[in-house]
Amino acid sequence: METIDLFSLRAHFNQSRILLCFNGPISRSLIEEIGNALKNYLQADNAQPSAAMDVFSVYVEMTQNIRHYAQAQGYGEQDSSATVVVARNEEGHYLVQAGNLVEQADGTALLERIGNLAGLDKAELKAAYKAQLRQPRDENAVSGAGLGLIDVARKSTQPLSASLSHVGDGRAFFSLRAVI
Repeated sequence: METIDLFSLRAHFNQSRILLCFNGPISRSLIEEIGNALKNYLQADNAQPSAAMDVFSVYVEMTQNIRHYAQAQGYGEQDSSATVVVARNEEGHYLVQAGNLVEQADGTALLERIGNLAGLDKAELKAAYKAQLRQPRDENAVSGAGLGLIDVARKSTQPLSASLSHVGDGRAFFSLRAVI
C-alpha cells in the first residue's frame, strides 16, 4: 500500500473546513459513536442549539438510510460502506454530505425524488411532510425516500443536491448534500 500523506490530507480537511469525515462499513453502533463525536464537535464549534440538533438529525437520517438500504440489498461489508462528511462553509452553514453504493435504477429514482423536493419552497415541503405522514404504512414495504428525506429537505437552508456516479455492473455511487 502506498503511504498516505496525512499532512496534506489534514491541510485539505482544514482548508475545506471539514469537522468530521468517515469512510467505511457502517453499523448501528458506529452511527451512534460518530453521532456522539459530531455532537462534541458541534459543541466545540459553538453551534447554535437548533442548528446542532438539525445537523445531528440530518446526519442520523442519512446514515441510517444508507445502513437500511445496504441491508435490504443484502450487500456485503465492502458494498455497504458509507462516506460521510460534515463541514462548515464560508457563510457559517453546516454541510452534511453522505454517499453510498446503490443499484443504478434506485439511484436514478432517488435523484428524481430529490429533484422534486428541491423545487419545493418551505410551505410546500411542510405540506408534503404532512401528506406523507398521513399515508398508510405498508408493513411489507422497504422504507426509503419518504418522510425522513422530506424532513432533511425541510431542515436544509438550501435545496438538497444529489449526484450519481456510475461505477459499472448496474451500480452507482449516490451522494446527497444538505446545508444546515
